[in-house]
Amino acid sequence: MRFAIPRLWRRTGVLLAAALLTTGGAVFAAGPAASAQCADVDVVVARGTGEPGRLGVIVGDPVFAALQRRLTGVTLTSHAVDYPANTSRTSPTEGNRALVDHVTSQAQSCPEQRFILVGYSQGANVVGNSLGTSSAGAAVGGPVVATIPAAVQPRVAAVLVFGYPLRKLGRGIEGPVAARTLDICADRDVVCDPLGTSVLAHLGYGGDAGRAATFAAGRI
Repeated sequence: MRFAIPRLWRRTGVLLAAALLTTGGAVFAAGPAASAQCADVDVVVARGTGEPGRLGVIVGDPVFAALQRRLTGVTLTSHAVDYPANTSRTSPTEGNRALVDHVTSQAQSCPEQRFILVGYSQGANVVGNSLGTSSAGAAVGGPVVATIPAAVQPRVAAVLVFGYPLRKLGRGIEGPVAARTLDICADRDVVCDPLGTSVLAHLGYGGDAGRAATFAAGRI
């Protein structure tokens, strides 16, 4: 079941989708998040194009809240990938580098820490690229410019991607981490469904936060 989309989110989403599908600049900007401490799990989120909110109001914020409810007895931190999240050619590559730099640094500083990677829309491209799956040719995609080191990838407990533009091309995250990936594409989503034309379908993923959190919790 999908939840009703609040009116403010609808307005935000129309702008978000317009930014994604045209060549305009970012509608919103988010500042860098504070450095994560050595919690049991670091939830690393790449927001969608122009998406407001610290982790992203459509996906990141509701998914992190759902993870907090399900992972009792487990310490969690969250990190918002610091990248433009706009429609420039360099945006996905900047996100790719920033995500890999963060996870690599955290893995060195916190040897026992595990990771949950979350990406929505362009942010899903960022996550996939960081795991070695190129999004070149997809909407707001680009080539792989950095990958999470092979020695660190087993510490990625779960990958959660929503409205992944690469799905429009019939592809998804590949490699060993694919078995730990939940890839959610709503029917008729204009961004990820090969036959999709609906902008609103791209904006309803908050209703999948519980399902995603349950998937990730089962792998911690």
